[in-house]
Amino acid sequence: MSNSLYDDGMRTRRSVLGDAHVDKAEANKTAFDADFQEYITKNAWGAVWNRPGLTKRERSLITIALMTALGHEEELAMHLRATKNTGATEEDVKEVLLHTAVYAGVPVANGAFKIAKEVFKKDTQ
Repeated sequence: MSNSLYDDGMRTRRSVLGDAHVDKAEANKTAFDADFQEYITKNAWGAVWNRPGLTKRERSLITIALMTALGHEEELAMHLRATKNTGATEEDVKEVLLHTAVYAGVPVANGAFKIAKEVFKKDTQ
């Protein structure tokens, strides 16, 4: 598979999530989810994350807000870990979670704060 959208997506995916995460995802890929992995690499990482309108930091913060609002805790933790690669700071995340609490609800933001504290605590150890 060597089309530029996939290749661009894989470079962006690696720059945001890190080689270790992507290598693990690739190693765990099976015939069952290979098409899905190609889809997200091309579309999410290649077509959307590479658009010029927003920085990786801004996209990272939007993604954190959305994962919080939708209650996708595993994806939220992954994108919180990725902030070390996107330029989003803990202070940025705190503000996004406060903002998300107003518009998506205190319970989901409360859960997201708990996850963020765990992720950021591990990053400093």
